[in-house]
Amino acid sequence: MSEATEKDRAMAQKCVECPVCSRARNKQKGLAFLFVKYIEKGFCPYCAAYERVYGRKAHEPVPEK
Repeated sequence: MSEATEKDRAMAQKCVECPVCSRARNKQKGLAFLFVKYIEKGFCPYCAAYERVYGRKAHEPVPEK
């Protein structure tokens, strides 16, 4: 996998701030989760950038530190 560019990081930040994606990551169920899970990579360039930058899908929960 190639390293993420600055453009990828900026686009991934939009996904982090997206209310639908954020809800999907936090709740892990419901309509927002299903929408993001099945739509993310095929249609949303921000979700695709999120995956390139963070190495996980936009609907997957943020790991605890």
